[in-house]
Amino acid sequence: MSKKTKIGILFGQENTFPQAFVDRVNEKQSKFPAEFVRIDQVEQSVPTDYAVIIDRISQDVPFYKAFLKNAALTGTAVVNNPFWWSADEKFFNNALAVQLGVPVPKTILLPSKERPDDTNHNSFRNLQNMDWDAIFNHIGFPAFMKPHAGGGWKSVYKVDNPDQMFKAYDETGQLVMLYQEAIDFTDYFRCYCIGGKEVRIMPYEPRNPHHLRYAAEMQTTGDAGKKLLKKMTEYVLKLNHGLGYDFNTVEFAVRDGIPIAIDFCNPAPDADIHSVGQENFDWVVEAAATMAIDRAQKAQTGKDNLTWGTFVRGSIAGPVAVPSTEAKAEAPKATKTPKAAVAEEKPKKGKKTKE
Repeated sequence: MSKKTKIGILFGQENTFPQAFVDRVNEKQSKFPAEFVRIDQVEQSVPTDYAVIIDRISQDVPFYKAFLKNAALTGTAVVNNPFWWSADEKFFNNALAVQLGVPVPKTILLPSKERPDDTNHNSFRNLQNMDWDAIFNHIGFPAFMKPHAGGGWKSVYKVDNPDQMFKAYDETGQLVMLYQEAIDFTDYFRCYCIGGKEVRIMPYEPRNPHHLRYAAEMQTTGDAGKKLLKKMTEYVLKLNHGLGYDFNTVEFAVRDGIPIAIDFCNPAPDADIHSVGQENFDWVVEAAATMAIDRAQKAQTGKDNLTWGTFVRGSIAGPVAVPSTEAKAEAPKATKTPKAAVAEEKPKKGKKTKE
């Protein structure tokens, strides 16, 4: 059992979820009081007194990301894992989904239109010319182009022909982009997954204004609807176990009865009561509070209390062997060293849209 005593939430501009989360954790128990995280000094390898921190903002604040990594190193269970979240991006997620057996749109990775800073043509000697005809034939039209590591529907384009695609591509600057088939869907869902086991499937309409996207109804009914819900639950759990996220949303577009995962890298998903609605909000608050308390109870002093996905845990390398402190090495012959020698060591066609 960890000696850490508190549960904290680190957040930015959102207003409704953080306070509701803190209140619910404190209503459910008193052993681990919940509060808004307070930071006044961050020193290397000095632990915090938080058993658990729910991270809702570090994707936008690098200082917070560094703070959370330090906290995780010293035993805090940070949700979501700040090391994995720093490395994760949408193209890898799609590739992993394919390996997990979860359907995703056909996707091609495109190099940035403009060279990154401090590079020149020699930096790209391994890169050949893109075979655009082959790419267009494989992906088809309409198609979507979006940043490979982006979010919030920033710099997302819908294109209907090569001319629109190239015009949009010219606007992307140094962004590495995904070029992805558009899915003509009959149903669309957004699914919360909390703690790797609690799943909430919500009808969702991404083409509506932001505040009305959850004002949608499931179109698939009867046995087909039950089968669809079961399959989406299976896919949500597969993806989150593979990625190692404790708090995430997965979006599915349903085509010909098959749920296709569109977006499943949302480790700080919208949880505002004014957009998700009262019922969904209450579910998220309760599930998050229960998960945080459980993580605080299970945290162990001196251990890595983060969640790691099966992709990482399945590494063939395994744990690093620690040399025995009892091993004896042949001592070198003593020599005199001068003191001075010591070293110091949604979208309009062809236009940017906002999700």
